[in-house]
Amino acid sequence: MRPTPTLAALSTTAACLLALTATSCGSDGEAAAEPPETPTVPTGVTVYTSTSTSVHVMWNKAAEAENVRRYEVYRNGKKIQNVPAEKHMIDITGLKPSSSYTFAVRARDADGKLSGPGQAPAVTTPSADADDSKPPTRPESLKARADGPRSATLTWTRSEDDKEVTSYDIYQEGTKIHSVGGTETTASVTTLRPDTPYTFTVKARDAAGNSGPASPSASVTTEPEPGGKAGAEIPTDLQATARKDAGAWNLDLVWNAPKAGGDITEYEVYVDGKFASKLVLGESAPKDTGRISLPLEKSGKATYAVKVRAKLPDGKWGPFTKDVTVRAGG
Repeated sequence: MRPTPTLAALSTTAACLLALTATSCGSDGEAAAEPPETPTVPTGVTVYTSTSTSVHVMWNKAAEAENVRRYEVYRNGKKIQNVPAEKHMIDITGLKPSSSYTFAVRARDADGKLSGPGQAPAVTTPSADADDSKPPTRPESLKARADGPRSATLTWTRSEDDKEVTSYDIYQEGTKIHSVGGTETTASVTTLRPDTPYTFTVKARDAAGNSGPASPSASVTTEPEPGGKAGAEIPTDLQATARKDAGAWNLDLVWNAPKAGGDITEYEVYVDGKFASKLVLGESAPKDTGRISLPLEKSGKATYAVKVRAKLPDGKWGPFTKDVTVRAGG
């Protein structure tokens, strides 16, 4: 004779059946835990051929709430490069001329979870021309327009080349920050700071890798952040402690990273108004704080004034913290 199910067993079974659309149940009738969410798949993955042996890969930056710590770039299904979270583009070199490649980008968050791949259409590198040594002409009529507090649009007229222009490289104060395809005459520059002046130039490149002269420069000042908080680019809660070890004084510093729209990986420390040290955070280091220990010079001084500044996602150095005074002996 089959035993009659108890009311408790029937209730548990019903609860599991109702939960099947969203969860699974364990042997004891309890709903299994939801699997942790992974970062959103990177969008806007685009590849431009720069030369016969290189390409420029770019994608849309993840939302700050995603807590992405780095991006991982794949070529033909194999991981080839890690990119810090504050970047969303990279040049890939060492390719073969006249060859087809596929590229994808995945995001990894602070918990180590990996997103699915954001895939770009396949791209074929141009053929090589060993006899091509003539660079393109310089782009002309470069103009820059602010598109709000954190981005700008650049436009220019085309360069000429005896073969073909394959890419345009964008420079900010002399540092290359971006590339677009050789048929483009406009580019959007992002991760800028509000109410900040910038100067840009553009150079053209051909398939042989010849880079032409820079365009005339164009300057622009981004718009102020509506309702933005002053001091968002300054490290906060700087704490300085003097510590005596084996007869020598050391300075221990710790601070919180500024909320500047991306991870901060580089800081400078000044003591008594002079550069004392630089802190560069590795890929796996926490990005929400900075921490460093410095030896103090044997100057006979009893007090020191310390301040810190951060290198922001746009490549510029931010403002210093206020001086913090620390006493070392007496």
